[in-house]
Amino acid sequence: MDTSQPAVAKTAVRDRLETSRRRLGLAEVGLAAERIAEVLLAQPEVRRAATVAAYVSIGHEPGTGVLLDRLLDAGKRVLLPVTVGSLARGGLDLDWAPYHGPGSLAPARFGLLEPVAPPLGADAVATPDAVLVPGLAVSPGGVRLGKGGGCYDKALARVPVGTFTCVLLYADEVGVDLPVEPHDRPVTHAATPEGVIRLPLAPPAAGG
Repeated sequence: MDTSQPAVAKTAVRDRLETSRRRLGLAEVGLAAERIAEVLLAQPEVRRAATVAAYVSIGHEPGTGVLLDRLLDAGKRVLLPVTVGSLARGGLDLDWAPYHGPGSLAPARFGLLEPVAPPLGADAVATPDAVLVPGLAVSPGGVRLGKGGGCYDKALARVPVGTFTCVLLYADEVGVDLPVEPHDRPVTHAATPEGVIRLPLAPPAAGG
């Protein structure tokens, strides 16, 4: 268990954010899913993408079910993560497999739904034109806070510089002051029901 100061501070922030999400009603979560799908499909980097890496949301996360099916409807190849490894033995990591619709998913570890298609390897995340990732918050500088497994930081480290990488959040989870650790990998954008935000955020104007 990591007891370093940044890790402990992250746990406190994570608990606060997860508590806030649990207060959201199902109608709010559903509406957010519709709006995030709309704003991402209108985003030029996603609209032009031939292949998009994404994920299947769970619980009170901003929903991705609508988004995934609309990406398929738009003719895009969609890759989804398959969790591999062990927390006790070298940590978790992500493999990737194609998504072919809701019927191509099956229950997996940690309450997740994952694709049943043959996995393509961990380095497959380097091939999409856009990479969409989960998170609980993102800092002004683009560092995302995940759930602590570390697998998405490993995945983002394999994504070529310049690729559109975007964390899906609620509006009040953008620009949060977060502890930073050496393994943290920044993202280039955040998507909320209100729109897509480029990161890092511009500093506030001087003066009043």
